[in-house]
Amino acid sequence: MGMVASHYPYPAHREEFVLRVQRVAEELRRTPGCLSADCWVSAEGEAVVSIVQWESEEAFAASFAAVKAAGLDIAYDERESRPREIVRLVAP
Repeated sequence: MGMVASHYPYPAHREEFVLRVQRVAEELRRTPGCLSADCWVSAEGEAVVSIVQWESEEAFAASFAAVKAAGLDIAYDERESRPREIVRLVAP
């Protein structure tokens, strides 16, 4: 399974937000069953996009439990200009 999450930080928080998403991606990659986790920035610079792939739903749940246990910040807050767009993916 996979997930694409688009985050829309205000320009003043963009660099901080990229670092935030990169730290989460690093933790996700450490968890068993996470196949990949990457951070991208849209060409126009508006969105910070995380793309993650897991081998199973259980691995997905374990990854986010690990992120929470590590105390990493994944909450939506006032640093973002609009709600996140999260698309969960499944292999055909």
